[in-house]
Amino acid sequence: MNFDRAREHMVEEQIEARGIRDARVLAAMRRVPRHLFVMAALQVQAYDDTPLPIGAEQTISQPYMVALMSELLELKGPERVLEIGTGCGYQAAILAELASEVFSIERVAELWRRARECLDRLGYGARIHLRCAEGSNGWPEAQPFDAIMVTAAVRRIPRPLLEQLRDGGSLVLPLGDADLQGLARIRKQGKELDVKYFGECRFVKLIGPYGWEE
Repeated sequence: MNFDRAREHMVEEQIEARGIRDARVLAAMRRVPRHLFVMAALQVQAYDDTPLPIGAEQTISQPYMVALMSELLELKGPERVLEIGTGCGYQAAILAELASEVFSIERVAELWRRARECLDRLGYGARIHLRCAEGSNGWPEAQPFDAIMVTAAVRRIPRPLLEQLRDGGSLVLPLGDADLQGLARIRKQGKELDVKYFGECRFVKLIGPYGWEE
């Protein structure tokens, strides 16, 4: 299979055709080899318009959703970004193409180890810091962050993440119930929050005080 051709087709037909316009996001989606972040048996499906299982009852998000969430952060290059829910590491790699430094938290040790190995192999080790921990409390000692992305569904906005977000920064996350959420972008302006929704989505649940307890 020609993965380079499949990746280009993914960007043209699934991402550009659906309205993603940020040239830096499109370039990142063209550069990062998505097939290396999925299990070998599923690599032929890596550029399909669908999420895929990555083990531990988790998934790698649909390519369009990765691009949309990345675009909503409006990254310019010098930012420090926090990601909650590393999964296989693909979204972290995209963020590393768009920002100067990425801090990413994954609660499942198996996924954390595999993501670390893959990201290091692809040369992202210096720019992506990984932690194996429950994510809703964020990464306090590395704050403040210019942008935060949560790749698991929450019932309410985690207060620790808002506290770690720099004034003027954006938080993108799926907000709603267990079956269906709205993709929300929260912009922080002092004590005010500007919340906008960008369509429906469906993510696995965030486990923790701001998601769903086990």
